[in-house]
Amino acid sequence: MRLSRRALLTATATATAAFAATRTTRTTPTTTTSRADPLRTGFEQLQASGYATLHGRRVGVVTNPTGVTRDVRHIVDVMHADPHVELTAVFGPEHGFRGTAQAGGSEGRYDDPATGLPVYDTYLKSGKPLADVFTASGVDTVVFDIQDVGARFYTYIWTLYDCMEAARLAGKRFVVLDRPNPVTGRAAQGPVLHKEFATFVGRQPIAQAHGMTVAELARLFNGEFLAAPVELTTVLMSGWKRSDFYDASGLPWVPPSPNMPTADTALVYSGTCLFEGTNLSEGRGTTRPFELLGAEGIDGRWALEANRLKVPGVRFREAYFAPTFSKFQGKTIGGVQIHVADRAAYDPVRTGIALLVTAKKVWSGFAWRSDNWIDKLTGSAKVRTMIDAGATTDEIVAAWQDELKAFQRIRKEYLLYG
Repeated sequence: MRLSRRALLTATATATAAFAATRTTRTTPTTTTSRADPLRTGFEQLQASGYATLHGRRVGVVTNPTGVTRDVRHIVDVMHADPHVELTAVFGPEHGFRGTAQAGGSEGRYDDPATGLPVYDTYLKSGKPLADVFTASGVDTVVFDIQDVGARFYTYIWTLYDCMEAARLAGKRFVVLDRPNPVTGRAAQGPVLHKEFATFVGRQPIAQAHGMTVAELARLFNGEFLAAPVELTTVLMSGWKRSDFYDASGLPWVPPSPNMPTADTALVYSGTCLFEGTNLSEGRGTTRPFELLGAEGIDGRWALEANRLKVPGVRFREAYFAPTFSKFQGKTIGGVQIHVADRAAYDPVRTGIALLVTAKKVWSGFAWRSDNWIDKLTGSAKVRTMIDAGATTDEIVAAWQDELKAFQRIRKEYLLYG
């Protein structure tokens, strides 16, 4: 599969350190920060500049509960109280701006009780309908600040994509405030989406674990996938290295969604979310979603079989649990718990494939979801059909290497940090 390149990149600006400066989307920072430097998020950089890049603008913010300062004040509350910025609207994605909705839900249109600001619902909106929301709000600049978890099928990056496209259609400027990729930005991993399998869990052909920050993704989207570039500004972090896990950031972890309770969850998610495409529980309804996997009729043989594969950086423990909601609600089921022993060696996507292969081998009840949702998650029918044909983990991983290398070459052009 080939990814198109687009030459119209000069409309993108990059704001760095304590000021805003115009750059092309191909330009990487000319300076780097030492590991000893404390991390400062894009919002912290913006605030330190006196909101220079937003002066004279009517601003609307796309955010959720993760849009917080390091002292856990929400950026909407901070900006609303600051005379240096004119914040006039908030746009809420899936789960809502304040986070009151479960998976597959939103908060709808309302006025925020804390600030009085109008809150508009963006969930499941794209294209002209979303552009119409931006137009109706009266803003001229849309700001995005949401913590990502590094997986293609985590929908907030497609909220970013949809909002960029809608801002372009509505003639609005778009500003992305960067935050760390919590599972590092060292490398892209896993299969690349095939366009015929595009959904809200994957709009465009990127790798299953993309290894990018939201600002880098915004540059990639603008340069490769939007019908035409939006006027884009990215406000970068300082003090972040591509090899850093989230606990190196010094930032508080706020769950981006109800089933992403810890940064440990994010570490495994890009692999074990594949179990949403099966009849096994992916651990929803437990205190360890995506780390606990299981079903009725599974016993210790699964952990034994998975451990025999000697998947780098991880061990599997026989586990029993009773989900309080979702699959197998209220029933005690058997399965495995994932224990990551070496984060540097761990590959979450390979691990997810190994667990699918071994689950099918040891449990006769194994089945894919009837709608073949697994194909939407992996980005093609290849993983499902190879597992059904008895392929090994190594064979399946080898099958996506060419498309992954092609993505890695394009991804490299949009990276912003060392």
